[in-house]
Amino acid sequence: MTDTVENLRVDVEELLAVQDESTSSKGSKKKVNMNWGFPGHLTRAEGDIFVKFRDEVDKRGGEFRNTVYSFTEEEGEAYCLTRWLRARKYVYDDVIKMVEEATECRAEPREHDYYPNATESLGVEPAIFQSQYPQLYSGFSKTGCPVFYSKPGQLEIDGLECITTAQGILNYHWHVMQHDYKNRLLGFKKENPDFKRFECVTVLDLANVTVGKLGSRTLDIIKIQSHVDSLCFPETMNKTVIVNAPRFFSMTWGLIKGWLDQRTVNKIELFSNSSAAQKKLKEIIDEDQIPSDYGGTAEDTKTTEKRVASEECGVKYLWTNLLSVRSSASCNLNIQNDEEVDFHVYTKSTSGATLTLSDASNRSTLMTPKEGLKVARKEGSDEPNSEHLTKILGRISGPKNVKIKAVGEGMFSTDFFLIVGKVYKK
Repeated sequence: MTDTVENLRVDVEELLAVQDESTSSKGSKKKVNMNWGFPGHLTRAEGDIFVKFRDEVDKRGGEFRNTVYSFTEEEGEAYCLTRWLRARKYVYDDVIKMVEEATECRAEPREHDYYPNATESLGVEPAIFQSQYPQLYSGFSKTGCPVFYSKPGQLEIDGLECITTAQGILNYHWHVMQHDYKNRLLGFKKENPDFKRFECVTVLDLANVTVGKLGSRTLDIIKIQSHVDSLCFPETMNKTVIVNAPRFFSMTWGLIKGWLDQRTVNKIELFSNSSAAQKKLKEIIDEDQIPSDYGGTAEDTKTTEKRVASEECGVKYLWTNLLSVRSSASCNLNIQNDEEVDFHVYTKSTSGATLTLSDASNRSTLMTPKEGLKVARKEGSDEPNSEHLTKILGRISGPKNVKIKAVGEGMFSTDFFLIVGKVYKK
């Protein structure tokens, strides 16, 4: 056994349940429930299962052990192993089966080092992906958990399908969990050695969510990510705060809760009232760690998204517009005097469209229909296609009000084309 493993060893007696006011007083049922299965709150039988599981992890070693310690051994033996045990309610055989399944699930992404290059994992810059599905980490909770903001109400499924595939999204999720999220945990641990609970606080913003937006294609994307998280990174949800809940969701929440484990339900709180949601966020996150659009004093999420996109793509800002094309469609970008723009277009359309450019301010042509760029998915490929719209023209300098027009080649279908403008300072 290595020195590292020796140093991780915990005294099992320290893991057993302690009798104090928090676990014995009346009215503490919820708190006892939330502490169940954690170090310091195990029964003797659970402590025995812990030892048995620990011995099996050491015995098997290799990828079985790496699966368990997916965030590295910096997490610590007690908190890491009890995460897996809680996930299967301390039923030993079920825990072993879960780790084996997770090890198999991790096999292919492991061969690719969990896709360290985010752009290669998606097939497009993450900033463009984020423009169609806003989600980001911002700050830490009072207990040290990274805080993740997700905005499914702004998810544009047609835009996502123009730039990537379900496999690309899955690859990117592996990148996020094993590179981005893990490094946030380890970075906080380095600065705060007592930090032990490798968990995440999620703020789920349901503003603009409609029944129509929750179609099968959208839910499939959410399911892809949820499956990986629940199997390979169990018990990492510290708290989920659902904000801006629409009425239809609030009405069905009572039914949904009946399908969930009570401990999971206790970790989720739903708010339709923004002031009540902000009050809850301030209970678990310091105000200077909460974005200003959620009631705190930190940089608002929209500004953060723009700043990250700017830094990632090396631009002043990133502009996107999703065109829905049956016969034709167009959009405009007003370029300022001190700006210049490079345009790209993304689509999964098989029939395609021809795109042209003009200056709407003086009605001059920048790219005639004869010079127009035909954009379509490559024949025989399931991958979306992209073209550099201004490759020949070069960057377009302002001041101009550029009109991008797409004329569809298909007769009976509506196709989508995501126009991306990378705006630079002159």
